[in-house]
Amino acid sequence: MKILQRYFAVSIAQAVAFVLLAFLALQAFVDLTSELPMVGKNGYSIAHAFLYVLILIPGNVYQVMPVAALIGTIYTMAQFASTSEFTIMRAASMSTSMAAWFLFRIGAVFVIITFVFGELIAPRTAPLADKLKLAARGTAVSSEFRSGLWTKDIVKSEGLKGEPTGARFFNVREARPDGQLTDVKLYEFDNSFRLRSVIVAARATYQGGNVWRLLDVTETRFSNSTTLQPGVEANLQNNFIQETSAVATEKSASRELVSEITPQILSVSASDPQRMSAAELAVYTAHLAENKQETERYKIAFWKKLIDPMSIFVLMALALPFAYLHTRSGGISLKIFIGIMIGVSFLLVNTLFSHLGLLSTWPAFLTAVAPSALFLLLALGALWWVERH
Repeated sequence: MKILQRYFAVSIAQAVAFVLLAFLALQAFVDLTSELPMVGKNGYSIAHAFLYVLILIPGNVYQVMPVAALIGTIYTMAQFASTSEFTIMRAASMSTSMAAWFLFRIGAVFVIITFVFGELIAPRTAPLADKLKLAARGTAVSSEFRSGLWTKDIVKSEGLKGEPTGARFFNVREARPDGQLTDVKLYEFDNSFRLRSVIVAARATYQGGNVWRLLDVTETRFSNSTTLQPGVEANLQNNFIQETSAVATEKSASRELVSEITPQILSVSASDPQRMSAAELAVYTAHLAENKQETERYKIAFWKKLIDPMSIFVLMALALPFAYLHTRSGGISLKIFIGIMIGVSFLLVNTLFSHLGLLSTWPAFLTAVAPSALFLLLALGALWWVERH
């Protein structure tokens, strides 16, 4: 059976590699087409566009590998059926469970490759591609908001330790590729959500160890006191009057700021969750949860990062029934077309469940695992049908 296992592995690996290269070439062509309108503007040349598309390829490998594994396995199984090789294998005492075990072991290699690209390579190459593009065009990173990037952290009595004394909203107009921030605004509130200070800095550079150096700084401090109107204390709980009679403004050439916000968190806050690694998503989700911000989108993306590569097992199981279909059931081209439709359907269902889970506030794990579970049931049903017939 070792020879048979090796024959399965070589045949499927060759087919999957061919399909993967075809998909990557197609995706690269689409990416290059979308970059062409920017060529010739602000110093962005065709060489920059080609290099940008080339650096994005590892991320594309992660996205298309499951479908490539499906189509490549279907092609191999259809070839075995058309040449009656699979019939001979079955006559030589190879059971369906044994064939499924062969596919599982081969799929494990594809899953590992997908994890390597998704967790180790793509999260590093995607920011590199963005930095290359921004540097070539001489622009900076900004968010979809006109006011720039926004994030929040907790102000503590001893820097990063101690009791929380308030909250700080971090606003950056531009985050440049060299790591510098421009037009920085910090809004600090106390535990009663009263404005305590506003810090405006022209620039900021990260010194490491959660320390920022702010340059050309203007700080406005407000002296607040909590006072309730006489006679309404019982009816107006938590109401307060913010007194701004005591306002102090101080200017300085530079000052240091200790904050939970790091350049990684700022870059992540402006990134698409689909292009982030599971480790980055876990760190950023914990940061959002600590600051009582919405985390559902990033939780779903985190679980999808872990579960989507495992869908390779499910899709390869869906390909196994094609080995039982003889030529009279359709040629290889028809079976490949069916495989493409299954792959497209899986991608559409996966995306649909992500949006439905976000809108309906379903548990993130169930939202991520539901498409794979649905197609696994389909694969088991198909195997049961071919066994019966």
